[in-house]
Amino acid sequence: MAGQSDPHLALFSAEEVEFVAEDELVEIVPNMRMDPLHLICGDYGPFYPQIAAEVPLWLAIALKKRGKCAIRSPEWMSVEKLTQILEAERESQGAFQILPFHYVEISKLLFDHARDDVPDMYLVRSLIEDIRDVRFHKVETSLESIDTRTSAVKIKDLSAMEVNIVRPFVGRALQAIYKHGNPELVPDQERMTNVQPQGHDPGQRRPLRRR
Repeated sequence: MAGQSDPHLALFSAEEVEFVAEDELVEIVPNMRMDPLHLICGDYGPFYPQIAAEVPLWLAIALKKRGKCAIRSPEWMSVEKLTQILEAERESQGAFQILPFHYVEISKLLFDHARDDVPDMYLVRSLIEDIRDVRFHKVETSLESIDTRTSAVKIKDLSAMEVNIVRPFVGRALQAIYKHGNPELVPDQERMTNVQPQGHDPGQRRPLRRR
């Protein structure tokens, strides 16, 4: 899809979507003893050697970088599970398999920062890429049904990154269709651009967490 190669079409950058995904919980296996961590997002620990603990992904990566833990690969990232998902995606042309909402970002972060903790890492990465390709092809097929009678597009079980890429494309496609078929239904974009909601500063964004 166009959105895969043109990041300007997405509502958020890949880094911003990835930043949100870092709050997902994963299991770590510490190799040290440490008192509980009392953070704004919650309390984690205490940590004991070789006893699994659940922490946000960003914290797991921070500890991993310091050599203080191993990160357990999620169950859905096994070769067996991903092979089943890929086969099911190929067989069910009209539906998407249920995957974690941030499966793209979680797998990328683990490949980048904890590849030694992912069994069969290269095969797992290949399977995830194949799954993404199949799912995007199915999205493109679904969008072929858009016409002047379409007022909304509903596609179930897409992931965060897939939604981020597809949503602006669908919006522009519907706008183009309405412009040619029913121009009176298309809002004046110049007027809409100049109107800003009160109390909202579009220039402010949540800062990315420093690593």
